Amino acid sequence: MQTPEQASDLAQDLVARAMAAGATAADAVFACDASTDVQMRLGALEDVQRSESAAIGLRVFHGKQSASVSGADVSAAGLATLAERAVAMARLAPEDAYAGLAPEELLMRSALPDLELDDGGDPDPQHLRELALACEDAARAVPGVTNSEGGSASAVRSVMALATSHGFCGSYGGSRYGIAASVLAARDGQMERDSASHSTRFLADLESAEAVGRRAGERAVERLGAGKIESGPMPVIYDRRAGGSLLGPLLGAISGGAIARKTSFLLDRRGRPVFDSSVSIIDDPHRARGQRSRAFDGEGLPTAPWRIINHGVLSGWMMDSASARQLSEAPTGHAARGVSGAPSTGSSNVHMEAGSVSPEALMADIKLGVYVTQLIGMGVNGVTGDYSRGASGFIIRDGQLAEPISEITIAGNLKDMFAALIPADDLEFRYGVNVPTLRIDGMVVASS
Repeated sequence: MQTPEQASDLAQDLVARAMAAGATAADAVFACDASTDVQMRLGALEDVQRSESAAIGLRVFHGKQSASVSGADVSAAGLATLAERAVAMARLAPEDAYAGLAPEELLMRSALPDLELDDGGDPDPQHLRELALACEDAARAVPGVTNSEGGSASAVRSVMALATSHGFCGSYGGSRYGIAASVLAARDGQMERDSASHSTRFLADLESAEAVGRRAGERAVERLGAGKIESGPMPVIYDRRAGGSLLGPLLGAISGGAIARKTSFLLDRRGRPVFDSSVSIIDDPHRARGQRSRAFDGEGLPTAPWRIINHGVLSGWMMDSASARQLSEAPTGHAARGVSGAPSTGSSNVHMEAGSVSPEALMADIKLGVYVTQLIGMGVNGVTGDYSRGASGFIIRDGQLAEPISEITIAGNLKDMFAALIPADDLEFRYGVNVPTLRIDGMVVASS
């Protein structure tokens, strides 16, 4: 696998070849990774996989015409062919008034900060096997667990580089580790499945395999004995696993592309309250060891922490260069990029700040409600904000968690849901998007 320095050289070489072939501007992305995955099931080794991949992508401009190509051949001949093909394609493409590289004066010029994305480790498959086995064993040891879909452990090393024809070149490496278990529980003819997982940048930060496995087993057993609930409007509590999904529609609605197309339910809300004043949501690309941390975006612009929601008020839009030009504004350092295609808009590490009350206090006054732990389907309309998703979790009766429940639908409109949302004080940083336990009153619950 290439080093970050070698990755930068490849990206710069491809850009130079594109310019020599007749492009007026170009940028290139190189990405490679090496991963090891170990799967255990019922105490026996089920699968070991070791894979390495590399890909390079090129975007070229011929005036306002552009084209993107990608490939895996990084030899001199392969890069030359890729560059020639891209320039030939661009000459045949229609013009796009908003196409182009990021503004040169906004490019990142300073040294990259150390975001602690790579621990430099490469654990051997035997260690991963021990982690996977310990995780599954702990899950299977929970009383009531009757079968297993397996335990797993993985390690990934990756490198990414970006180079542009107007002076930017940056690269970085990263590591990622994960453990997971999925098991089934049964009682009185009923069977339920659940899982647990954890992933980190540094192996030393990984939660113990036993804790992850035990949580998977306990979750499966807790789902047994599902009850029924009458349909109607009621408070809904989202646990931290499920609550993060509420920020996806928010991020989509404030992307520059959605605003430019006028397809956002928040189109007229910039600078206005969207949440209660107790709610703030932050995009933080500089969090040390963060799952989605990055010093520069997909166009070479510097990234910076940004308060998406500041005490309830929507600060503005996330924009790559193309959408910023459409809106006659400046890009915000939120371009996301793969090896193929043009940049789009994307966030980094996003979290909602913790509230001031405990989860127990948050549900203490609920006579009848639902505590959601899992969501099914993607029933969200980004234009209107209408929201309807399948869910499972627990019934809340008199302020306490009662019997489990499944096959229900929860519905509302995101504008109303955001305005009613109350966060608890139990924020943890475990994922790319993190929220505390959340309460939303007035949602419609429908039970089959």
